[in-house]
Amino acid sequence: MSAGIQAQEPFDSTRLTTDTLSLQPKLIVKKYVVLIPDSLKPKAFKPDPLKVVWMGAIIPGFGQILNRKYWKLPIVYGGFLGCAYAITWNSGKYQNYKNAYRDILQYQSDPIYKAQVDKDPSKVSFIQIIPKGYTIETIGGISQWTKTMQSKQETYRRYRDLSLIATIGYYAITIVEAYVDAQLYDFDISPDLSLRFQPTLLNDRSGFSNTLGLQCSLSLK
Repeated sequence: MSAGIQAQEPFDSTRLTTDTLSLQPKLIVKKYVVLIPDSLKPKAFKPDPLKVVWMGAIIPGFGQILNRKYWKLPIVYGGFLGCAYAITWNSGKYQNYKNAYRDILQYQSDPIYKAQVDKDPSKVSFIQIIPKGYTIETIGGISQWTKTMQSKQETYRRYRDLSLIATIGYYAITIVEAYVDAQLYDFDISPDLSLRFQPTLLNDRSGFSNTLGLQCSLSLK
C-alpha cells in the first residue's frame, strides 16, 4: 500500500491583487493621454500684428506689452518724457521772448507806456529777461536788444516746432517697431551655423568613371 504527497504553491490572493492593481494606473494613464484632443494642447504664443498696431496707436507702449517685450517700456516712455520736456522748455522760452519782444515794441511806440516803464522798469518783461550783470546799455541799447529778442523768439519757436515733429516721429517709430516685432516674433535669428565635410562622388562629364572627392556644406539654422 503506497501513498503520494505533492506540494503545491498556495494561491496568494494578495499578490494577485497587488500585481493586477499595479498595472491599472498605467493602462488608465495611457487611455486618457490618447483621448486628449488637440484643441486642449498648449499653443505657441504669437501676437496679432494688426491688433498691436491699433492698440499701440491708441495707447503708446501698449504694442510692446502685447508683444510681451516689457523691457522696452522704460525706453518707450523715457523717450516720450524727453520729448515732452523739450516741448515744455522751448515753449516756455518762446513765450518769454515773445512777450518781451512785444513789450519793447510797445515801449518804443507808446509814450505813455514808456513813461510808466521808466518810472518802474523792474516789472517789465524785456528788462527782467536781461541776463544778470548786464544792462540795456551794455548789451547795445534798445535797438540792439530788440533785434536780439526777435531772433531769440524765432529760434525758440523753431526749436518748439522741431520738438513737436520729433515727438510725432518717435510715436510713429514705437508703432512700427511693435508691428515689426510682432511679425518677426517666431522668426529664428539664432547664429547657429554648421559646416560639414563629407566624401562624395564627382561626375566626370568626359566619359571616364566617377572620381572620389570631398564635399563641403554650410547649413544655416
